[in-house]
Amino acid sequence: MTVRRRTKIVATLGPATNSVDVIDAIIEAGVDVVRLNFSHGEASEKLALAELVRNRARAYGRQVGVLVDLQGPKIRISRFKDDKIILEENATFVLDAELDSDAGDQNHVGIDYKSLPYDVKRGDTLLLDDGRIVLWVNEVDNLRVICRVIVGGELSNNKGINRQGGGLSAAALTDKDKQDIVTAAKMQADYIAVSFPRSAADIDYARKLLRDAGGYGGIIAKIERAEALDVLDEIIIASDAVMVARGDLGVEVGDAALPPLQKNIIQHARHLNRVVITATQMMESMISNAIPTRAEVFDVANAVLDGTDAVMLSGETAVGKYPVKVIEAVDRICLQAEQQREIRVSRHRVDQQFQRMDEAIAMAAMYLANHLDVKAIAALTETGSTPLWMSRISSGIPIFGLTPHSETRRKMTLYRGVYPVSFTVAHNDHATLNLEAVDELKRRGVVRDGDIVIITKGDLEVQGSTNAMKLVRVGDMVEPKNLGKSCE
Repeated sequence: MTVRRRTKIVATLGPATNSVDVIDAIIEAGVDVVRLNFSHGEASEKLALAELVRNRARAYGRQVGVLVDLQGPKIRISRFKDDKIILEENATFVLDAELDSDAGDQNHVGIDYKSLPYDVKRGDTLLLDDGRIVLWVNEVDNLRVICRVIVGGELSNNKGINRQGGGLSAAALTDKDKQDIVTAAKMQADYIAVSFPRSAADIDYARKLLRDAGGYGGIIAKIERAEALDVLDEIIIASDAVMVARGDLGVEVGDAALPPLQKNIIQHARHLNRVVITATQMMESMISNAIPTRAEVFDVANAVLDGTDAVMLSGETAVGKYPVKVIEAVDRICLQAEQQREIRVSRHRVDQQFQRMDEAIAMAAMYLANHLDVKAIAALTETGSTPLWMSRISSGIPIFGLTPHSETRRKMTLYRGVYPVSFTVAHNDHATLNLEAVDELKRRGVVRDGDIVIITKGDLEVQGSTNAMKLVRVGDMVEPKNLGKSCE
């Protein structure tokens, strides 16, 4: 039987994927979620793109989620008269909040983030262009931040600014973000990613704005500020998922601190029953090369071994030369990494009591599956919560989330080891339902006669929490017409 990849692939759409043929190709290659980067393009373009992806996914019988990534605060320099300059080491360079946005030169440049002079002081280190340029703050003179160049080089228009150690006070949600949330609600985006959140309150606010606009999607917290690490668990609990956004986070905390931080964030997210995405420069060299570097292969594999739900591709699929090849490469790497025995063993919540019946059923099902030769789990679900809890347990056993709701199916596209399936419940007979669920798995080539399957579901008369688990052997199930009244 086919080995299914459990780690999900998120691919950013852009100029490299702006044709139906390429969209079809990345769906065939195995993309699970597409990312729409709202830092670029118009709202109308994004709405059309989301609809196109969903239409093409339906044509292939696939579920593909849509993730809207908000731009967040523009903590950037403005522009230069000649587009770029070369900064020399030990030179004086001024970040000037009063300078015209197009008047930058060798001596100074304007800043889009007008609060910078209030956020920094003498002795601070500022990192521009993802840390490629390093400035030391010598003094703050009204709205001018006067710096000495520590690490020079080429600096061009609109590059980002970070303060080493964090501490810039820009609000996570800008006016543009608030309008983009309305657009995300209109397209019924499955996930909204909030850039630079500092607290759980930022996530709660984004969720309220989305719900007020009629959206149902989950909220993703992008962990990219140093100060977010101080309240990490609070942010995770407030979110539906977190993203290890290694670009800005690495600039603020330093590259050497990133690997243990990545492992810690993934571990905390899984422990708190949240989804986690690992992002930024996963396969960066494949923007221009047809094969990845060995370091990139190790990077993706290590994220899988750490337990990430998904790996995210940015420029590799948005502007790269080989958007399909990079997805195929990530698919191969994930599949191989997932064969390692150590990532199929879990002690998730074995020493804790459960507060909810449906979570207890999910954990019991996974314990049983890991201690018996179970081939698949069929989780009949309304909201996707039970498959999510199951997916927190490390296991090689496929979990099929059977639901009639398209919103729930698309949300589950991000859950590691969970495969969303369209499944309609047209009656309230448990025996018939069990047989139909197993027949669905047989039709997909997942199980065959003699295999053991676990089925979880709730009371059919009342929509709600999962409260039942059944163990069945394929081929031994009796037709409902011979059963009379169901004994469940």
